[in-house]
Amino acid sequence: MGLARRIADLFRIKANKALDSAEDPREMLDYSYSRQLELLSKVRRGVADVATSRKRVELQLTQVRQSAAKLEAQAQQALSAGREEIAREALTRRAAALSQLGDLQGQYDSLQAEEERLTLAGQRLQAKVEAFRSRKEMVKASYTAAEARTRINESVTGISEEMGDIGLAIQRAEDKTAQLEARAGALDELLASGALEDATLPAGHDDLQTRLAAISTEGDVDEQLARMKRELESAPAPSAPSAESAIDEQSGGKAAAPEE
Repeated sequence: MGLARRIADLFRIKANKALDSAEDPREMLDYSYSRQLELLSKVRRGVADVATSRKRVELQLTQVRQSAAKLEAQAQQALSAGREEIAREALTRRAAALSQLGDLQGQYDSLQAEEERLTLAGQRLQAKVEAFRSRKEMVKASYTAAEARTRINESVTGISEEMGDIGLAIQRAEDKTAQLEARAGALDELLASGALEDATLPAGHDDLQTRLAAISTEGDVDEQLARMKRELESAPAPSAPSAESAIDEQSGGKAAAPEE
C-alpha cells in the first residue's frame, strides 16, 4: 500500500509539473473571463424569464379584474330584472374571481421582487466582469512584457535552451579541434623520431637505408661543390687589352668610315 501511494504521489507531482510548464496564465484569464460572461448571460436570461412570467401574471390579473367587474354588473342587472338566483350565481363567480385575483396578485408581487433582485445581481455581476476584464488585460500585458524580457535576457546571457544548445555545439567543436590538433602533433613527433613509419613509402622500405642514402647524397653534393670551387680557383684570369691596341682599333674604325 505504501509503495502504491508513493507511485501515485510521484505521478501527481509529475503531472503538476507538466501542467505548470504547459499552463499559460493568459489563456487561463481568457477562459475565466469567458466563464464569467456565460454566467452573466445566464443571469440576464433569468431576468428575462422572470419578467416574462411577471408580464403573463399581469395579463391574468387584468383579465380576472375585468371578469369580476363584469360579474358584478351581471348580478345588478339580474336583481333589476327580479332574477335573484342569477344574481346569486354571478356574485358567487365574482367571489371566486376575487379569490383568484388575490393569489395572482401575490404571485405578481413575488415575481416582481425576484425580477428586481436578479436585475440588481446582474448589474453587480456586470460591474465585476468589466473590472475583471480590465484587470485581465493589464495582467496579460504585464505577463507578455515580462516573458519577452526574460527571453531576451536568457538569449543574451546564454541561459535559454536554444542558446545553450549553440554554446554546447561550439564547445564540442572546440574540444574536437583541440583533440585533433593534439593527435596530429603527436603523430608528427612519432614520425620524426622514427617510432612510426610513413605509410606513403614503398613496401619493404628500410628506414635506416633511407637515412644512409640521404647521408650519401649529401656527401656527393659537398664533393661536387668543392670540385667546382677548385676549378674556379685554378682557371687563369682573362688579360685586359692594352691602351695602344685600343687606340689603333679606334683610329682604324674612323678611317674606314669615309671610304664607305
